[in-house]
Amino acid sequence: MNNNLTVRLVELPPMRVASVLGFGAEPEALAWRKLMAWAEPRGLLRVQPEPRIFGFNNPSPTPGSPNYGYEFWITIDPEVESDDSVTVKDFSGGLYAVTRCKGVETIYNTWQQLVAWLETSPYKPAKHQWLEEHINVGADVPPEELVLDLYLPVKA
Repeated sequence: MNNNLTVRLVELPPMRVASVLGFGAEPEALAWRKLMAWAEPRGLLRVQPEPRIFGFNNPSPTPGSPNYGYEFWITIDPEVESDDSVTVKDFSGGLYAVTRCKGVETIYNTWQQLVAWLETSPYKPAKHQWLEEHINVGADVPPEELVLDLYLPVKA
């Protein structure tokens, strides 16, 4: 257990997002391809400020099954509407305890450390969505170089 976990508190503002889902043994890759197939032709990855990309398990893994879901969100402008490829959602935001991890192999352990941090912090668990913000976005990012900010919902 890493007692040197750096945790910051972040108030995520309300956001309008386009959502895609992947389901299977590697849903992250499936959902990522769907997201890129929708976002790239629209130029959404070349706009300034850059869109934020979040993801989370949906549904979460269950014992005995290799399959689970992963949902990606990309922040969008107010005029973007749902279509056959994406579902537009309005996320209400919330308070989060946030820490950074690097490398796919560190994600699970870092989540465990963040939950342990919460247990000894003055904060309580909250009900809004757990999130993983993808910091270094791109299909060419090797798994060991992936950087994520993990967002654990909290309340005072």
